[in-house]
Amino acid sequence: MLQYATRRILLAVPVIFGILIVTFLLARAIPGDPCKSILGEKATAAACEAFAENKGLNEPIPTQLAIYIKDVATGDFGESIRFKRSVAQIMVERFPMTIELSLTALGIALVVGIPLGIVSAMKHNTGVDVGAMVFANIGVSMPVFWLGLLLAYLFAFVLRDTIFFLPPSGRLTAGLISVPFYEAWGWSLQEGTVPFRFAEFASNHFIFNSFITGDWELFWDAIRHLILPAVALSTIPMAIIARMTRSSLLDVLGSEYVRTARAKGAPERRVVVRHALRNALLPVVTIVGLQMGALLSGAILTETVFGLAGAGTMLFEAITARDFPIIQGFTVVIAAGYVILNLIIDISYAYIDPRIRLE
Repeated sequence: MLQYATRRILLAVPVIFGILIVTFLLARAIPGDPCKSILGEKATAAACEAFAENKGLNEPIPTQLAIYIKDVATGDFGESIRFKRSVAQIMVERFPMTIELSLTALGIALVVGIPLGIVSAMKHNTGVDVGAMVFANIGVSMPVFWLGLLLAYLFAFVLRDTIFFLPPSGRLTAGLISVPFYEAWGWSLQEGTVPFRFAEFASNHFIFNSFITGDWELFWDAIRHLILPAVALSTIPMAIIARMTRSSLLDVLGSEYVRTARAKGAPERRVVVRHALRNALLPVVTIVGLQMGALLSGAILTETVFGLAGAGTMLFEAITARDFPIIQGFTVVIAAGYVILNLIIDISYAYIDPRIRLE
């Protein structure tokens, strides 16, 4: 197992290196001039020349690439052209929102999608099966931005004065402040150090931070703000997971060992849960891993609709402003996370199906 994981991690290094190069080149292929985007269309040639000199944009492309690769290798993603701040610090502030949103959406997709697929397979060719698949097809067909606006209108305006009201935007109600856990616990951390950034990154996950500090008002407020965007983001992966679960389970339910279990008088629920479902989970787990990438891409629209300051909105702003360091840094980190997630998915195969040997 350890050798397999090590081999996969080593193979991921050239993949991430290739992504870094492609992202670097594509960022510079975006039409427009960073100087004009930051300083405005009326910026003079002298001002733009000074801007390029200050940001290192007047160097040849190979030189810029070599400098960037050297900086990334040391954990330095550079400084934002637009915000004049460390890209690493911006990541610490923005990624927790996107991670919270993506994980919550994935949780909803799994909790609803897998049982829906199981029920649909068990009630094959009945009204329940048809209804479940119609629901899944509707879910996979609805654009995230349209569903987000619809949910915001329904729960924030139509149901405004009822117990079903849900906030249409933001992470917290105005006036509520999330106190970092390391401050609440009296920890003394030096700003700018690696432990401080890890602690700040963890504390920016408001649900986690409020849970471990016991701030239950903040905890439930953060959850209420997350419900609508998470539901909107979860519909497409939920529909895909439901359809894949149904298809995979139907294949397994026709196997000989399942018929043998039924012939021995085992209850249908036990046949499905203990004998069929585990063997049907491999393609479902694969789809779950792939959907994490879709969730990160869908988060851009979702965060924009619900006014959430996450990695998606930051990437959008960086692209429009031609802020190369942010585009490159965020893309490389997301790609690295996606590679690690797929490694975890591959390793999980051996635990789901003992017949698989990763050695």
